[in-house]
Amino acid sequence: MKRFIVAVGILASIAFGVAAVAQTKPTIPVIVKDTTSFYWQTVIAGTRKAGQDLGVNIDELGAHSGSEVNDQISILETALASNPAAIVIAPAQFAALGRPIDEAAKKVKIIGIDSAADSAALTSMLMTDNVQAGRIAADILAERIQKTYADAEGDVALITALPGIAAFDQRAKGFKEQIAAKYGALSIVAERVADGQATTARQIMAEIITAHSELRGVFASNLIMAQGAAEAVSESKTNKTGDTINLVGFDWDDQLVKFLQDGTIAALVVQDPFRMGYEGVRTALAASKGEQVPASIDTGASVITRANMNSGIRRNCSIRRSSDR
Repeated sequence: MKRFIVAVGILASIAFGVAAVAQTKPTIPVIVKDTTSFYWQTVIAGTRKAGQDLGVNIDELGAHSGSEVNDQISILETALASNPAAIVIAPAQFAALGRPIDEAAKKVKIIGIDSAADSAALTSMLMTDNVQAGRIAADILAERIQKTYADAEGDVALITALPGIAAFDQRAKGFKEQIAAKYGALSIVAERVADGQATTARQIMAEIITAHSELRGVFASNLIMAQGAAEAVSESKTNKTGDTINLVGFDWDDQLVKFLQDGTIAALVVQDPFRMGYEGVRTALAASKGEQVPASIDTGASVITRANMNSGIRRNCSIRRSSDR
């Protein structure tokens, strides 16, 4: 009987010890802009993998649209109240998230991903160099136009998803600067800002095609804008003079890959959202332990065309996505 009691005591101690370890496992909330987006789902897949590898509980949080700024602020406040080890956030808007991040950073380390905020309190910022990504878009658009028409000249347009989003503004800046610096024969005849919806992007693209009969190229600077623009280009096929419209999109999903395959989209500039999510959690964990972390980390951008779409770039993204379903 005594042996039984001792055995039970040992098992209870082990169980208590396991529970204690589980309770000490750090929690890091990850707040994205849009939980319904393929891009942000890939970011979340990266955070899950980091949580598994590093022994971190990940709270997956976010609004249902990148335009729901007030919702994101409320989510940040709720996450902060849970006393996390650190917080990873993709600020939905540069100006609006500045003060909430300042306040949150007084209590916990805040790591930014994807786009910046009007705050000096972010411990580290992980994002694509969006100015450089815009330059890359200008280069590939010019290359595609030259391949189609023998010269990199003619009318081009720019479609941005939302106003006041640092990442989008930076892509537009890089695109316009590169066109001005390297491609003097290309003229940006339209620059439109949408409301974050694919239907609006489709309408804007149709309006630009109608208004500019010799349009030769377009840069749609995020995934949703590329979807809508591609639908409009797919319907019209050409500009009003019967010439090809070269469309360059940003990021990718299955729909954009199909448009790339059939030639509706000429090229895609793609980020590495999985890496952004993974490294965001790893950086947050290190910062929570008082370790020195880089103030900024560039997670990179590449170009996908129909010629290389089945190569390592796309396979890498596909493998990462499927491994975390």
